[in-house]
This record gives sequence, C-alpha cells and structure tokens, in this order.
Amino acid sequence: MREAVIVSAARTPIGKAYRGAFNDLSAPTLAAVAVKAAVARAGIDVNEIEDCIFGAALTQGNQGMNFGRQVAMAAELPVTVPGMTIDRQCSSGLMSIVFAANHIVCDGANVVVAGGCDSISLVQNEHMNMHRAVDPSVKAYRPAIYMPMLDTAEVVAERYSISREKQDDYALKSQQRTAAGQEAGKFDDEIVPVTCTKLVLDKTTGTTKKEEVTLTKDEGNRPSTSLSGLAD
Repeated sequence: MREAVIVSAARTPIGKAYRGAFNDLSAPTLAAVAVKAAVARAGIDVNEIEDCIFGAALTQGNQGMNFGRQVAMAAELPVTVPGMTIDRQCSSGLMSIVFAANHIVCDGANVVVAGGCDSISLVQNEHMNMHRAVDPSVKAYRPAIYMPMLDTAEVVAERYSISREKQDDYALKSQQRTAAGQEAGKFDDEIVPVTCTKLVLDKTTGTTKKEEVTLTKDEGNRPSTSLSGLAD
C-alpha cells in the first residue's frame, strides 16, 4: 500500500477577529501566504502539484465559490491545479489533510496541498447570508442541530460536570503556556509573517483609516490573564 507523508508545513499567525491585523485581508490571499511558504519549504516543482484541498467552516463570501481552487490561484500555482473545499466545521482543516492523504494512498496522487482557513472578520459579519439558513424538516428532526458553539459548551460542561473554576484554571494555563511558547520562540519555525492593510477605527471621530501592519505572531492570547480576571 502507498504511504502518504507530510513533507513541509507552514501557517500564518492567528489574528484577532474584527479588530485584528487581518480584518481587511481576503481569505484566499491569507491562505496563499502559508501555501507559498509550504511549497517553497518542500522544494518541489509547482507543476508536480495535483490538487489543492482546503477546509473552511463558513463557505460563503470570499470563502465560497470553491475556496480550495481560489487558494490555489491566489498562491500562484499552475492553472492546471484543481481545488476542493471541505466543510466539517471546526475540523475542516484537519479533514482536508486527511482527505489529501487518502487521495495519495487510494487514488495515486503524488503531491497534494492541504490546509484550512477562516476569516471571521470578512465572512461572519453583517453581510453574512442567513436567508433561509434553517431548514424546517431538519430542525423538526433534530432541534439542536443549529445550536451555536456557546450553547454547546454549556451542554458539555453540564454533562461532564466541568465547573466554572475548572474552566478558568484550564484557560489560565492555556494563556500561560501560549505566552511561554511565544517567549521561547517555539512557534517561530512554523509561522510565516504576513504584511497587509488593516482597518483601524478612531473611537473619537468614528472614522476608519487603513494602515500597513506586519503580524509575526498570534495576537489573540493575553499574557496578563489572571484567575481573578477570568472570574469577573
């Protein structure tokens, strides 16, 4: 049986939604930064790439219209490289990698690009299309199918007796570990810096301006987090 291996990997930093560095950066362009870096690190001829499979949990806006194909073209891969988009919600990116491995093992492909990307800022906003998003027959059969993640978290916490205190303790450790990892440069090898235009709101005047920024590390974590702050 054929074997599939990961020969290189790269990712962009994770930006804050809405107010972060990537709040004006199109998702295919963002994903393309990682694809270009991964291809370069692999040292392969782009003409050997046979498919580009990308996951996205919100397949609309600039993540619709076959996102995988858009990423391939944004990364300037040959026009002969097809694309595929996978939506398995929070597992979309991982599932794309699994699918790529199966593609190699079962179908005989030799080189496949796979990954995941979601731009909350540009997709999950006031322009998000929710027209007839809820199907009556689906909801009638399983009313909870459209439950948002926040409600799901409450269900999980109650089902497995996970107290607020345990959650806060875990959250604090996560923040501390992330901060320690960044300080020690643990993520530097995997991250590709991204330079882009960011929208900045002037709270005094209410006007928005554009400024060029370069993000080199994940910007969502809060190293100053404390248990007392989480409890408030």
